[in-house]
Amino acid sequence: MAVLANNAYSQYANNRILTASPAELTLMLYEGAIKFCNIAIMAIENKDIEKAHTNIMKAQRIIEEFQLTLDFKYEIANDFNNVYNYLMQRLREANLTKDKEILEEVNTHLRVMRDTWKEVMKLAK
Repeated sequence: MAVLANNAYSQYANNRILTASPAELTLMLYEGAIKFCNIAIMAIENKDIEKAHTNIMKAQRIIEEFQLTLDFKYEIANDFNNVYNYLMQRLREANLTKDKEILEEVNTHLRVMRDTWKEVMKLAK
C-alpha cells in the first residue's frame, strides 16, 4: 500500500512540475533550495556529514540554475547575480565547515526572495 501511495505522490509531483508556469517553477525552486538547506541543517545537527553535503550541493545547483537563467539585458539581473554569487560563496563555506549558522543565514535570504517572488506573482495576476 505504501508503494502505491508513493507512486501516486510521484505522479502528482511530476504532473505539478509539467503543468507549472515559469513563475510557479521559480517558486518551486526557491522552496526546494530552502528545503535542502533545512535538511542540511538537521543533518549537521545529527552529525550526518554526507547527508549535509548532498543537500548543500542540491541547494547550490538550484542557485546555479537561477544564475543560468538571468537575462542580462535587464539591469536588475546584475543585482540578482551578485546575490546569487554571495549565496554560492556562503553555501561553499557552509559545506566546508558544516556550519549550520551559515545555512540559516542563506535560508533567511532565500525566504525573503521567495516571499518577494510570491508577491510579484500576485501582482502579475
